[in-house]
Amino acid sequence: MTITLSRLAKGAVFVATLALVACGLPRSGPNKAEIFSGSVLQEGDAFVLSVNDRVNRIASVTPALGFSAGFRDAGVIGSDTIRAGDTLGLTIWENVDDGLLVPEGQNATVLEEVQVDGAGFIFVPYAGRIKAAGNTPEAIRRIITSKLNDQTPDPQVQVRRLAGDGSTISIVGVVGAQGVYAIERPTRTLASMLARAGGVTVRPEIAQVTVVRGSHSGSIWFEDLYDHPGHDIALRGGDRIIVEEDTRSFTALGATGTQNRVAFESQTISAIEAIAQVGGLSSAVADPTGVFVFRNEPEEIAEQLVGTDLTGEQRVVYVLDLTKPNGMFMARDFAIRDEDTVYVTEAPFVQFDKSIAALTGSLGAVNTISSLANAGTTN
Repeated sequence: MTITLSRLAKGAVFVATLALVACGLPRSGPNKAEIFSGSVLQEGDAFVLSVNDRVNRIASVTPALGFSAGFRDAGVIGSDTIRAGDTLGLTIWENVDDGLLVPEGQNATVLEEVQVDGAGFIFVPYAGRIKAAGNTPEAIRRIITSKLNDQTPDPQVQVRRLAGDGSTISIVGVVGAQGVYAIERPTRTLASMLARAGGVTVRPEIAQVTVVRGSHSGSIWFEDLYDHPGHDIALRGGDRIIVEEDTRSFTALGATGTQNRVAFESQTISAIEAIAQVGGLSSAVADPTGVFVFRNEPEEIAEQLVGTDLTGEQRVVYVLDLTKPNGMFMARDFAIRDEDTVYVTEAPFVQFDKSIAALTGSLGAVNTISSLANAGTTN
């Protein structure tokens, strides 16, 4: 009985020592139990959810890029549209000897350097203020002719642009040739203007195109612009086009091949692709039942996930178990979003092995010291 109690006591001491050693060992992050302890069900402040088909449908919504109706509905403009600040030249012929504008002895009068004011108007004697901006020279000619026709028989009018930028746009960013470009007949849409500027100089799948028009702006993926012609828009004078490389990223931590901040390599990335991008799960230490995605979800998505009213942004932890029959499919369908943290826990035996190694290593060191001390005493 004494021997049995002694063995039990030694076992208890060993277990206690093992637990004490385990507490001080280094590790790559929290274990599964520690993550679950942060759940709202355990008085934490995060919703911990196992990923299934329903969760995937709600959480995998990726914000789409695209232009608003104001951009899409704008019609294509002519390359000769007059703008505020342009300078026009007018020539007016009259079929009478004593005309309104034509000097005596001449058959035409020339009005040079008629500037379009800031409001888009020009002034023509006897015709009054004419709206020029937004019209072509031909349209302005017809307006002036109509107004003069009541005062002089069959006037003939010619309108030409003498100076001014006309309709131009600017392109900056990762394109072949940044600069200011005129909207001409072949380049009246966004796609054609980008081609005129030499296309993009980064991989097309990570290029975003933003158009700024006055106080409004819209963005689209470069690939979508060419894959779906209906997304193309007509340009307007003064548009600013900015082409940028995708800046979205996620962070990978834990038992993965690489722990790093990782840039998106395509428009969408699944959990499986994200793990593959950092070298996959570490075969020596990873726990495939403990793949977690940490994310701050907007109120409307969080409410759909948990089925209750919430206020403001919520912390959500998604749990992926790759060992389940459909676990790989769930991870393949789960979309990673900007600023997500993908964390893979270590397998339970890893910490146990570390504890054993640390404990046996410590005991071995003690035995070595004792042996050396005994040898010294003998000598």
